[in-house]
Amino acid sequence: MRKGEIFNLKWQDVNFDLKLIHVSDSKNSEARDIPLNDTCYETLKALREKAEEGQDYIFVNPKTGKPYDDIKRSFKTALKKAEIEDFTFHDLRHTFASHLVMNGVDLMTVKELLGHKEIKMTMRYSHLSPDHKKIAVKRIETVFRRETKVIELPL
Repeated sequence: MRKGEIFNLKWQDVNFDLKLIHVSDSKNSEARDIPLNDTCYETLKALREKAEEGQDYIFVNPKTGKPYDDIKRSFKTALKKAEIEDFTFHDLRHTFASHLVMNGVDLMTVKELLGHKEIKMTMRYSHLSPDHKKIAVKRIETVFRRETKVIELPL
């Protein structure tokens, strides 16, 4: 999800029975449903249990009672502790897309999950790691070895 979509996420947007998040107000003005994996589902359930009665937004600043509009300082601190340099919150979307593609998810599905109108944008987000490219080339080698038989001619 985009940062703004996350910050504006309300409890009514989460369907715990179907394990879905509904994004109605996206950047491209098109609604989409995002399936929850088990980790995200459990995390949101735990947050729901701790949420104050009548709290509409999921991510609320406890000091102000209002939804967050930015987390620059906290994100920067997390990056420093993890020893990650030259990385932004938005880079998480690129990382998500890249890992999906490297794990065999088709580009159309990635496009839908990211909420892109154009597949061209999704392709810009989906970077393959050098190791992934090496593995891909090795896979084709096994195909050639299987299909190519050495014929020995009698002397």
